[in-house]
Amino acid sequence: MGLLNKDQILKADDLKSEIVEVPEWGGEVKVRTMTGIERDTFEESIFDSKGKDTKMNFKNLRAKLVVLTIIGDNGERLFIEADVEALGKKSAKALDRIFGVAQRLNGIGQKEVEELTKN
Repeated sequence: MGLLNKDQILKADDLKSEIVEVPEWGGEVKVRTMTGIERDTFEESIFDSKGKDTKMNFKNLRAKLVVLTIIGDNGERLFIEADVEALGKKSAKALDRIFGVAQRLNGIGQKEVEELTKN
């Protein structure tokens, strides 16, 4: 493995995806890793800051991550942030299944959440 140049880095196919069966919705969805911008958006959305006081905001946590990770055949996201509320009203079982895959693909576990809350 050699030293990469700018062009190689920008052309690298580093957004891996996985198909997830969602019987509650009668089909499958494709879940992919987030971009750096999407990851920052997700992390920002789970914190409420008031002055020096920062708290975790778990409201619609699953829907927030699912919105950022479900893609269509063209590789583009199916949902936008404005869809979080509507998606949050869907089956918790379906959201949990997709959320679990999105967590694994994006390296988001309890350890990462604890690190975020420390910072």
